[in-house]
Formats: sequence, C-alpha cells, structure tokens
Amino acid sequence: MTAKLKDVAARAGVSVRTVSNVVNNASAVAPATRERVLHAIDELRYRPNLAARNLRQGRTGLIGLAVPEVRSPYFGEIAELLIDAAQDRGWTVLIDRTDGTAERERRLLEGSEKHTVDGMIMSPWSLTPEELGRHSATMPLVVLGEQETGGTADHVAIDNVAAAREATAHLVALGRRRVAAIGLQPQLSNGTAEQRAQGYREGLTAAGLPVEALLMRTVASLHREEGFRAMRALLEAEPFPDAVFCFSDELALGALRAVRDHGLSVPADIALIGFDDIEDGRYCVPSLATVSPDKRQIAERALQCLADRVYGRLGHLPARQVTVPHRLIVRESAGA
Repeated sequence: MTAKLKDVAARAGVSVRTVSNVVNNASAVAPATRERVLHAIDELRYRPNLAARNLRQGRTGLIGLAVPEVRSPYFGEIAELLIDAAQDRGWTVLIDRTDGTAERERRLLEGSEKHTVDGMIMSPWSLTPEELGRHSATMPLVVLGEQETGGTADHVAIDNVAAAREATAHLVALGRRRVAAIGLQPQLSNGTAEQRAQGYREGLTAAGLPVEALLMRTVASLHREEGFRAMRALLEAEPFPDAVFCFSDELALGALRAVRDHGLSVPADIALIGFDDIEDGRYCVPSLATVSPDKRQIAERALQCLADRVYGRLGHLPARQVTVPHRLIVRESAGA
C-alpha cells in the first residue's frame, strides 16, 4: 500500500501538520524533529503528490533559471547542481538563455511574473539594481553572480575581489614580477571583470609592484578564443609577462595554447591561473591552477533563498547578501 501523510506522522511520532511542514518547507521545524520525519519518509517510501500539492497552494512546481549563455562550462555546472537541488524540493527547473542583454533579461522576468513559474534564479549581466528590485517585489527572485542588486533582491555570490587578490598574490609569491591580467570587459556592467581587476590591482599593490596598463588586456567574452588572442598580443609586446591571471578558465586555456605556439613553456616561462575550476582545466597539460567557487553551495544557498521566498517564511524582510566560500587550487600551471 502507498504510504500516506498520517502514516509518516504515526511512524515519526509527530502531528500530520508537522509532516506537512517538513514536506512543504512551510515553517521552521526543529532539526531533530525534521530528521525523524525524514527518516520515517525514507522508511515508508512516502512520495507526496506534488501536482495536487501545488494545485492546492496555487503554485506550478516550476522555477526558472536564466543564465547569459549555455555554452559556458561554468553555467552548465551551476545548472546541473541547481536541478539536483530543486528536485529534492519537488521543483522542476526551466532554463533559458539571456545573452546578457537587458531586453532578454527584462522579457524573461516580466513573463515569469505572469505565474508561469513559482520563482526565478537569474545571473544578470545588464539589468540595473532598480529593475531587479522592482521584479523581486512582485515575484520570488534570487540573483547569482557579480551584478550588484543594491539590497533589492536575495544575492548569492563569492568575494571576487578577495579571490582575484589571492590568485595574484600567489603568482607574485612564485617570484614573478610582470603579472598580466586577461579578462577586462569595459563593455559590460555585470561587475565580474571590474571586481576581478580590482583584486588583481590590490594584489600587485600589496606586493609593491606597479599596475601596468599594457599588461591588462580586454576581451569580448570569457571564452578560449579571446584568451588566445589576448595572450598572443601580450607575447608580441616585449618584454612579455612572466605570469598571467585570467578571469576565467576558458580564457586561461586559450592563453595556454598561445604560450605553447610561441615556443614557451608553462609554468617555466609563464605561470597561469584561471577562474571557475571547470573540468577541462583539471585534465589539460599542464593542469590549470584556478580559483574554485563552491558551486554546490551556490546552488544550495540559492535554492534555499528561493524556497524561503516562495513559501513565505521571510515575508517582507530585507533582501539577503549571501557570500559563498572559494579557494585557490594550485596545479601545475602555477608551480604545483
């Protein structure tokens, strides 16, 4: 026989309402009680009727995920982790691409406000904090990444300035004195490049090294071809750098190829550090040193923020700024 809510309540020694609260994330339940209920759910193999539950609560059981691009390994990993975390809460994730433009970001949010989804997780590149705040006032919204929200929406990100500063400091600690940066994007307003450039400059200044404009290279995107192009330009302007901090692993992989094509060696001639800890970087030769955001925690914290808003536990409390940990992983490209 299929287990019912009352069966779980009897097994756990709690009320039916308490079981319902655990299943629906509807209100605070003491950790020990929650564990007891979850154990009973597992023992009885109880599976809630999600369609019926959502219908009763006026929800769809769908949440949206809007990312600037889907070709990026970083966003692909984040999407998979979010899908896994959403399934644990009985949600299905609908994914769309914005290309980082204000028009598409705005259109997706405005469509979501018509109750197609119960809430939205977005990594915006163009919308202003004011626009994000307007949308978060009418629907549950969680913002990922470096775009500032001005305290208008729940925001989950790492400390990009500190991460970039640590990467630069490591290259300096290797004895490198001409440390370049690849990844500036003055054409965008999402804050990624700006924050990582700030950390890079702070790392050099702390070491007593000059910040040279010629060693800071702009890119049209954070992909391999742009890393290759920017690295080749650095090598054509002597004296070339002896270390490079790239604002993404994809840029670093392109830069690695350019260094090899120039007849130089990594890390003997030029040390490299990337950002994001994508899978390709772990298996290239040499393996890629990188800043690794805790992507699993990004996904879990974002889903928890969204659940709190969807189920109304936070009411009209101020938006939260959640800073997720990161770590510098030193591999062969930076002297491991």
